Amino acid sequence: SIAVNSSSLYPDPWVARYIFANSMLPSAAQVSKASEKLFILEDVQNLGGDYEKTLKAWESNFRRSWHRFASRYGETFYRMWRFYLLSCAGAFRARSLQLFQFVFSKGEMRYLPSRIDWLLPAESAHVRSRLSTRVSA
Repeated sequence: SIAVNSSSLYPDPWVARYIFANSMLPSAAQVSKASEKLFILEDVQNLGGDYEKTLKAWESNFRRSWHRFASRYGETFYRMWRFYLLSCAGAFRARSLQLFQFVFSKGEMRYLPSRIDWLLPAESAHVRSRLSTRVSA
């Protein structure tokens, strides 16, 4: 979930008006509070450090593909969507936005893999073993 650093009840006015109507980015605290009595929060990771790169890649792909959609959406949409993608990239770089991965359960989980198991595919066992060797050394 993309999140902000501090809780608010109000959306970003520009994003709510032009990009995602009636949207609001929650804080990690708001997500956690909303899950109370419904789920167990098993794990949370902040993956936002690399999300600037993702947004810049999306903007680059959008720009390269624009000729296919230009007649349908027009110059105003082009400028607003690029502004949105690049301003979000800047917000991630400034650490004003975060990308959290929340892992919830209903309580039935008996085994929760370590963080590295969630991030690396099974075929990367050799990488996990190298990392665990470094950690234990």
